Amino acid sequence: MSTPKTKTASQPPETTEGAIPKGRAFWWKLMDTDVGIIPLPFYLILIILLIAFTATKGITGELAMVIAISAVFAFTLGEIGNRLPLLRKIGGGAVLVTFIPSLLGYLGWVPDPMKKAVGDFFTSSKILNLFIAAVIVGSILSMNRQVLIKGFFKIFVPLLAGSVLAVVAGTAVGTALGLGLHDTFFFTVVPIMAGGVGEGAIPLTIGYSQILGMEQGAALARVLPPIMVGNLTAVILAGALALLGKKYPNLTGNGQLQAGGGSDDILDLEDGQKPARFDLKGVAAGGIVAVTLYLLGVLANELLGWPAPVVMLFAAVLLALAHGVSPRLQGGLKMVYRFALTAVAFPLLFTFSLIQTPWQSLVAGFAPANLITIVTTVVAMVAGGFFTARWVKLHPIETAMITSTHSGMGGAGDIAILTAADRMRLMPFAQIATRIGGGLTVAGALILISIVH
Repeated sequence: MSTPKTKTASQPPETTEGAIPKGRAFWWKLMDTDVGIIPLPFYLILIILLIAFTATKGITGELAMVIAISAVFAFTLGEIGNRLPLLRKIGGGAVLVTFIPSLLGYLGWVPDPMKKAVGDFFTSSKILNLFIAAVIVGSILSMNRQVLIKGFFKIFVPLLAGSVLAVVAGTAVGTALGLGLHDTFFFTVVPIMAGGVGEGAIPLTIGYSQILGMEQGAALARVLPPIMVGNLTAVILAGALALLGKKYPNLTGNGQLQAGGGSDDILDLEDGQKPARFDLKGVAAGGIVAVTLYLLGVLANELLGWPAPVVMLFAAVLLALAHGVSPRLQGGLKMVYRFALTAVAFPLLFTFSLIQTPWQSLVAGFAPANLITIVTTVVAMVAGGFFTARWVKLHPIETAMITSTHSGMGGAGDIAILTAADRMRLMPFAQIATRIGGGLTVAGALILISIVH
């Protein structure tokens, strides 16, 4: 047993070289305290700068200004939501960022120049599409191939079961509450499952206007509340499912869809290959891969009329199945995917809510009969996915989350729902529910209404 060494007169005194001064240590601690992704001192500086620019009428549409505005508002709301006692347990940050900006815009608490700057950029840049491309391509091409193959085929079973149950339950409840069979089905249940506003509500209401002889604007005003409130319901349910998974671990794969399939991470490839170490050039190359597949989808949409996100999704799947990207690119794409989730998701949700989520539509959806019908529809959809997941050997909680995205507001809705549950890894499967499920819903509803009208 060794004895502790004792100091002697011949030994040099202990040096303080390398010790961090208290002032510097305190400052570094502040710098390492983040509001979302913003260091606290720079968060405070940004607030002062935005107030000064507003006072001097210096708010412009340049990218730096748009980033500052959306980041400060989004991460402030995110931090508040993640600290509220009850809301934080069900993804409170995502809930607030998804819907409170709509209220702030309605009340005029976001200055008009700021609202115009972020709105113009959001509309002209179509950055939401690029974000979805980064998430879809990055997640698909960094996923275990076997999990990808099995998951894509299996997810249609619970998705169909949830959709059928949602139609039956929602229509029955709405009819019982006096909304009428026709109006409940075509103007409440179908819009919830149509795949959002741009890809769902707009083509749906164009069809309604042509078949029913009504103004498209009037039809759109009727279907927006179910879409908005349905998405809010799905966001809350996704957070509740994540909480349920913490209490009952046997029901969840913690982001992995396939039950008993091992990890879905690229570090567990079936051929034993591992991605290269972090490579900045590989990250940039991965970003170009995502952009290329996105543009492929855009071209397919222009030439053939096919939905761009669906084309991009299946192109990424085919590339993954064919071992089309190297481990270096897989590692780069994974970093692109993670960066998009960490830095871009909340600012995009803030902008979408502020610019494209009318507060009046949300309020209209809270009329008692409408609210009960909408909630019943979404709950039935989630329950259908949850209880049929075991039939196809999928984790019930992840499966239920994916089916819940069938009631989302398109791509932004998927982001909100999966962010609330910390399950953005499921985005490729959510896109199946939203894009393919929504497209089939719209087509089926228009065929049916043309028959019964």
